[in-house]
Amino acid sequence: MTTGERLRTRRKELGISADKIAEVLGVSRATVFRYEKGDIEKLPGSMLEPLAKILHTTPAFLMGWEEDGTLVRMSGHGILIPVLGRVQAGIPIEAVEEILDYEEITPEMAATGDHFALRIQGSSMEPRMREGDIIIVRKQDVVYSGDTAVVLVNGDEATVKQIKMSHIGITLIPTNPAFDPIFYSHQEVEDLPVRIIGKVVELRAKY
Repeated sequence: MTTGERLRTRRKELGISADKIAEVLGVSRATVFRYEKGDIEKLPGSMLEPLAKILHTTPAFLMGWEEDGTLVRMSGHGILIPVLGRVQAGIPIEAVEEILDYEEITPEMAATGDHFALRIQGSSMEPRMREGDIIIVRKQDVVYSGDTAVVLVNGDEATVKQIKMSHIGITLIPTNPAFDPIFYSHQEVEDLPVRIIGKVVELRAKY
């Protein structure tokens, strides 16, 4: 079944008009019918979440993708990963419901591991990363000194900082000079805990 057939079948199952779909997506009624007929090959990522919601399904179902954790794959195209507004301790990334959008990565990048995207909050990493920018993160719990990583500290929401390793502990370094680096001894890393959950592999600045 094609994407258009899935969309049309699901819409009719729920008794939802093409006009309603058009209103939700901010497109014309004719565009909705073009989606259903397959004239438009690929829906923009920003439309997938609202469309899936109104049809009470998932982006993966509508597009015929295979899902593997947080990674959503479509044959013949790039790979879409969710943009998260936050990451918190105790909540697996694949279980986070606050998906803001989707970003596309290449199959080559996806082959290096599981990825997710995160929207930058705050100004501690300015001027390189500004609030609202999107970072692409490869999930891993070990990074090298000098890498920029997503880190969970003491069960709080994740923070993005440059990592400096030493024989006595780890330092989280902001790039904004208005913020001070924070050092954690090896004992504090275990006790708090301090956990690296991913390495920043790409920045996508918003203008």
